[in-house]
Amino acid sequence: MTAAPPPPPAPASPQPSAPPSPLDLVDGPVLPVVVLDGTGPGDAVALARALVAGGLTAVEVTLRTPGAVEAIRRIAAEVPRAVVGAGTVLDPGQAAAAAEAGARFLVSPGCTERLLEAAHASGVPFLPGVSTASEAMALLERGVTRMKFFPARAAGGPAYLAALASPLPQVRFCPTGGIGPGTAGDYLALPNVACVGGSWMLPPEAVRARDWARIERLAREAARLGRPRPAEPDVSAGGRCR
Repeated sequence: MTAAPPPPPAPASPQPSAPPSPLDLVDGPVLPVVVLDGTGPGDAVALARALVAGGLTAVEVTLRTPGAVEAIRRIAAEVPRAVVGAGTVLDPGQAAAAAEAGARFLVSPGCTERLLEAAHASGVPFLPGVSTASEAMALLERGVTRMKFFPARAAGGPAYLAALASPLPQVRFCPTGGIGPGTAGDYLALPNVACVGGSWMLPPEAVRARDWARIERLAREAARLGRPRPAEPDVSAGGRCR
């Protein structure tokens, strides 16, 4: 008898596809990080308008204060040119509340499996935080190629990110933490940095005084920090940055 032909090989496991990234929504070199300390949702709307007028349309409102979710809701409804997102998202409940309020993206200082699954299930672009190569590699296994690098200055700054560019060429970072106008350019010059996060254009005394003109001026200066983006690598799990 003729032996039966061997069974066909099993199909290869599909590679994880890259989920949407907040970095696709950041139209500029800087993502403002807003902490509404001592201000209400109404002030948040005026603050967002000042940032947008200065050229920074993506606005991250951190969930560190009680009124943050309502501020996101107000900005989403009243500042149509703003791309408002939620920062300091720590658990699935916060992710759901921010998404319900109209957040266009979510940002966390780190990442857990529960948070990653909840963020992906929400359909809202999610930027998880990392501070080591191992954390970045774990997210790469899940198809994530866009990450927040936090706390940037304390975790090694531009030198550390530069060292990651060769072994992890498919990753693009948004470094945040300890960055100001004097150091932002050092990060933006790196090929694996898409943008930087910071609050220097939101001095607490200007926010308390409702000096929206000053905030608009500082935002305009921050928006000028841009430089031509390096070409994206041709990787199947990649996304785009602007």
